[in-house]
Amino acid sequence: MLAMLFATYVIRGKWSYENVPTELKSDVDAILIAEGREDLIK
Repeated sequence: MLAMLFATYVIRGKWSYENVPTELKSDVDAILIAEGREDLIK
């Protein structure tokens, strides 16, 4: 799942949340919340 890849990159600091494609942001948001990393959602 592409959203998981983007979420992993955001968590590891390899990619900023602003670079996540708009179409995937809702899925990435859900993954980050599930991982307890709401602080990365901007």
